[in-house]
Amino acid sequence: MPARRETTKLSELTLLKDSNWGIINGELCRVVGFVPMALVKDGKVLDISKTMPYASVHLECKKFPGQKITGFITHKLDFVNLWGAFKERGIGPDEEVIIIWTTKHYKYRLYKMLSFMMPKLWVMVFPKGAFELRTNPNLRPDLIGLTWEKTLVPIIDWKPEVMK
Repeated sequence: MPARRETTKLSELTLLKDSNWGIINGELCRVVGFVPMALVKDGKVLDISKTMPYASVHLECKKFPGQKITGFITHKLDFVNLWGAFKERGIGPDEEVIIIWTTKHYKYRLYKMLSFMMPKLWVMVFPKGAFELRTNPNLRPDLIGLTWEKTLVPIIDWKPEVMK
């Protein structure tokens, strides 16, 4: 009788509503895939349908190691900012996109109460490897000074004006 092979299935998380996204509220996540379902042309979003998300993102988050995470982008400005990073600017082979989905960093308390209609993504481009360094500071104890600081400051970012 042949030996039985063990298979490991990665668990999957789907983030659609704010209540789903809330499990990573304030966490750094690396975007490993951006799948637009709409377009930006001449600064305007051309969406396919009013009921479909603008895009999906595939994420890696330290809080959920080894899990396949798919998040759906349903706020127009969040989509425009991701589009700006991936499609307008472009991501080089030595760069990575890190996002923070958050309702914790609004400038005013009123914005938090109205968070259901506010943008929630802070989109940042970093040198490749920054995600590991930022989520595990003990990974490279040899990095000090300016070299370490480069992992803390994004090359460019798209932060909604409603966030501090």
